[in-house]
Amino acid sequence: MKFLNLEKFIIVVSGIFLLTSLAFAQDISNIVTSRRAELESQLAALQKEIDAQQQILKNKQRESVSLERDIAILNAKIDTAKLSIKARALVIANLNQEIDGKEKTIAGLSAKITRELASLADLLRKTRELDNFSLAEFVLSGNDLSAFFEDLDNFQTIKASLARSFEELRSVKTVTEDEKNSLEDKAKEETDLKKIQELEKKRIEQQEMEKKDILKISRGVETVYQKIIKDKEKSAAQIRAELFGLRGSAAIPFEKAYEYATRAGQKTGVRAAVILGIIAEESNLGENVGTGNWKVDMKSPRDTVPFLAITARLGLNPDLMPVSKKPWYGYGGAMGPAQFIPSTWVLYEDRIANATGHNPPNPWEPEDAFMATGLLMADNGADKQTYAAERLAALRYLAGWKNATKSAYAFYGDDVMDLAAKYQRQIDIIKAN
Repeated sequence: MKFLNLEKFIIVVSGIFLLTSLAFAQDISNIVTSRRAELESQLAALQKEIDAQQQILKNKQRESVSLERDIAILNAKIDTAKLSIKARALVIANLNQEIDGKEKTIAGLSAKITRELASLADLLRKTRELDNFSLAEFVLSGNDLSAFFEDLDNFQTIKASLARSFEELRSVKTVTEDEKNSLEDKAKEETDLKKIQELEKKRIEQQEMEKKDILKISRGVETVYQKIIKDKEKSAAQIRAELFGLRGSAAIPFEKAYEYATRAGQKTGVRAAVILGIIAEESNLGENVGTGNWKVDMKSPRDTVPFLAITARLGLNPDLMPVSKKPWYGYGGAMGPAQFIPSTWVLYEDRIANATGHNPPNPWEPEDAFMATGLLMADNGADKQTYAAERLAALRYLAGWKNATKSAYAFYGDDVMDLAAKYQRQIDIIKAN
């Protein structure tokens, strides 16, 4: 029965393996935490610079139109975008650091789990040897009886240790699986952030070209610039006749879009210009996403089931109705100009029907879509009609309440507010004529 000492040794070694596994994981975690703190400090400094540029932008937008003011606005936008790219690069570096740390942790845990499994297999083999050793065999062997019962006690200790070892192994396995899941999530987020970075780079290029054009045509002379601005102003008639693009539906005259937005604003307390800004931004994003297929791009069954119910109520063929492809920033399957996903649309159907008189309401019908946007934006807080409230409501429209404050989505709120300012100017011209 001397092999019992060997088994005790194996148990001790097994325990050491588990302890070193956890220590190894902790070491990697400490390195990642330290690096994360350093990157987050740099990110916080950049965010202060971004906030400063955004404050300049807000202050300048309140001033009367002038060459100095418009150049300052463009400079603030360009600087903000460049700083955002730097911030995004830091975030991506942070993610890469974490991903690298997780990969090392997983590799270390996997190796140690393999050794632990080998130890447990040896324990199981020894346990089977004890289970197969009968009392009759022991008596015939002529060994001391008291030693036999002492060994039986040792055997029970080994079995208890074996059970604990299995529990510890399960715990290590759970940690490993969590690390892998976290790694996958971080990798997806990194991809998303890179795409946002590309979008911001394009915006910078457009803004820098706009700045050059302003300086070129005005030659830095204020009077020349003011004349150019006046000549570029559209008449009320031109604004009304201009087409307003819609996602998933045919374009309509701006006058009709303004009518729908005004009606939605009266019902919800949200500015018409903001509703127009949301609809326009959704259409702009749609140009880069394309048309999807409900069977492929919708989240099933959360959205596929209500989608089929919506199209059935409207007498529409679901296979022919345009929906969004799954984009990098959320789920696919959004419908019509307001880009509501089916599971959200059904929550608003009664309110939309009460507001428009259309029962059932149609997500591809512009009037219903504008009302849906107004209702959701009001629920998101846009009815307060402050810049901060409207921008936050727009971010909630895109990313939901949980993700609305993430800097990764800031571009959407900024775009919507820029569009809202543009449409407010056009609305003011229409009202004045």
